[in-house]
Amino acid sequence: MASGAAANNTIFGRILRGEIPCDAVYADDLCLAFRDVNPQAPVHVLVIPREALVNLGDAGGQHRELLGHLLLVAAKVARQEGLEGWRTVINSGAEAGQTVFHLHVHVIGGRPLAWPPG
Repeated sequence: MASGAAANNTIFGRILRGEIPCDAVYADDLCLAFRDVNPQAPVHVLVIPREALVNLGDAGGQHRELLGHLLLVAAKVARQEGLEGWRTVINSGAEAGQTVFHLHVHVIGGRPLAWPPG
C-alpha cells in the first residue's frame, strides 16, 4: 500500500484497501483500473493511483512518473477493452465535476462522444 493510502477515506481509498469490491480490469504496483459503477458509456473505466493524491492541482514534480504511468495505463485499458477511439477525462476540483477527491482518470468509449462535453 502506498504511503498515505491507509488514511485515504474516500471510496477509492476503501477500494484500494479491499473494503469495497470493484470490477478490476488492470492492476500494478502504482495503480488500479476498474469499471465505473455509474457508466456514462458502454466502456467507462477509472484508473486510480495507489498513492493518495487528491487531483492534478495537488500534483508536483515528484509525481511526473506516476502521472505518465496513469495515462499509459489508460491507453492500455482502452485497447484491452477493444476501443479504437476513446476519451480520457481528469476532473480537478468540485467546479470541474470532481466528486471523489482522489485523482482518477476516466476512460470512456464505445459510443460517439459529443463535444463540448457537459
